[in-house]
Amino acid sequence: MILYELMSYELLRVVWWLLLGVLLIGFAMTDGFDMGVGALLPFVARTDTERRVAINTVGPVWEGNQVWFILGGGAIFAAWPPLYAVSFSGFYLAMFVVLAALILRPVGFKYRSKRSSPAWRNGWDWALFVGGAVPALIFGVAVGNVLQGVPFELTPNLFARYEGAYYAKFIGLLNPFALLAGIVSLTMLVTHGAAWLSLKAEGAVAERARQIGAVTGLLTMGGYALAGLWLAFGIEGYALVGEVVTDGPSNPLYSEVERTASWLSAYGERPWIAIAPVLAFLGTGLAVRGLLSGREVSTLLWSKLGIFGAISSVGLTMFPFILPSSLDPRSSLTVWDSSSSHQTLFVMLVTTVIFMPLILAYTAWVYKVLWGKVTEAEVSENSENVY
Repeated sequence: MILYELMSYELLRVVWWLLLGVLLIGFAMTDGFDMGVGALLPFVARTDTERRVAINTVGPVWEGNQVWFILGGGAIFAAWPPLYAVSFSGFYLAMFVVLAALILRPVGFKYRSKRSSPAWRNGWDWALFVGGAVPALIFGVAVGNVLQGVPFELTPNLFARYEGAYYAKFIGLLNPFALLAGIVSLTMLVTHGAAWLSLKAEGAVAERARQIGAVTGLLTMGGYALAGLWLAFGIEGYALVGEVVTDGPSNPLYSEVERTASWLSAYGERPWIAIAPVLAFLGTGLAVRGLLSGREVSTLLWSKLGIFGAISSVGLTMFPFILPSSLDPRSSLTVWDSSSSHQTLFVMLVTTVIFMPLILAYTAWVYKVLWGKVTEAEVSENSENVY
């Protein structure tokens, strides 16, 4: 009870905003290289054995990595119910496409090696490509749309209404800035996948991955810089005005919101958040250098740092907004007005403090047990027992 009283509603909201970021970044760092390997599969492997080498670098870990995606969705549902309701219904078609693509991955992993037919295996290879490339692209497209503001408004009863048929047509999401964000997301995760293959594969597969990853890493940095300039000079931001209540009821309509000239005004108010884009450039740049020089472990770590910086920069730039509304700025969802109750957040935090270390410890143990390279000889000798 004493701890509950010490953890104010305002503090718990910030803590769960941070934890949501941790889960999303964890998903990108782990399942991100799975998707990157899938997107690279048709380009880094030319023979069936080479493709099996690439697949088996992620085969033992992809299911565990995908848990971060489930945890992120669960955290949104439990800690931020309005965000879950508005975003999952508004991006319904995009979510459907992502889930359909993700379903291809387990099916592809399980069925590819069941027959030796080249046509059969080639078909599943392309399924794995779609399962890696499409989610990586759509996640970035979603972020691009969120930064521009989503065209919804809340009724007095807090039901969300969307403008016209915008979300009924998936093509509406594919605007220029959102596509740029999608390309940055795709190239970033392809670079991450290349760093993973550099570590876990050998020979031609690893060498091709390094060459492609160096190119996509440079494209990531260029696209990220262009997106930053676009945000600075071409996209309006949002700001809370008047008295900001940080521990009040979760009703966005109680807040006053206005449009600003740019999201980057946040950097004038909180200059320290500039560390996030610096880390994004630094991590990605050093990952490219590592790929070109043949480094392995450090390259993967630098790639993770780049991902951390890129995703963090979005959250820190938008704070306290988590889903702005372009149709009615007053309906925008923020950290201060779209969370679960004080008691719910506290109980969830206690549960997380207990179980998150166990998850991390088990994950670390699994990676330790599975440490080492996947070789063509190993795949050939255990043909019946590997993917």
